[in-house]
Amino acid sequence: MASKQQRLPRAVREQQVIDAAVRVFSRSGYHSASVDEIAEAAGVSKPMVYIYLGSKERLFTACIHREADRAVEAVRAALRSGEPPELGLWSGLREFFGYVAANRDAWRVLYQQARTQGEPFSQEVHTARVRVVDEITSMVVAGTALPEGGRIVGERDAEILARIAIGAADALTDWLLENPDETADSLVDRVLNLALVGVERYQTGDIAAPAPGTAR
Repeated sequence: MASKQQRLPRAVREQQVIDAAVRVFSRSGYHSASVDEIAEAAGVSKPMVYIYLGSKERLFTACIHREADRAVEAVRAALRSGEPPELGLWSGLREFFGYVAANRDAWRVLYQQARTQGEPFSQEVHTARVRVVDEITSMVVAGTALPEGGRIVGERDAEILARIAIGAADALTDWLLENPDETADSLVDRVLNLALVGVERYQTGDIAAPAPGTAR
């Protein structure tokens, strides 16, 4: 078994180490997690962890980078599906929330732990957060464009919705931990149905909207 593991390409083994690190960091937190624990979870020796990814700090940073890439890609994959923009919006939100629900350990590391650790991680998390917010903002803007021109939701409101989505993602991970009988798919359906009700009320004027001429 050991010889087979040694023949794995380095890139594959690095991802396995990051997978293990995400689980350990999520469970134990950055300060309590040990490289020994991560090495054992990854099925490699402790020296190999250092060879692959360097220090514990660099390993945690690698976790942040990869999970941010995955969150962004989850949204982009839906936008590349060829669906009309308004359908792509809901598909993108479904993919994003689905990613968070299915990868709660990764999301906990990316947002709920890393941002509380101070430098250098706080800057890494800020950069990752901006990437995800920008991606969701672009998706909302594209998905709420009207055929005759203009938008249902302005760019400023789109960014607010994107930030709400990030906050909702934090709540999703907590909810799933507290309600183990809830599946990721059913929870995503709940969130999107609630969001759809809000959009429909916004369109019909049933909720307060900015006065004409107000910057959006």
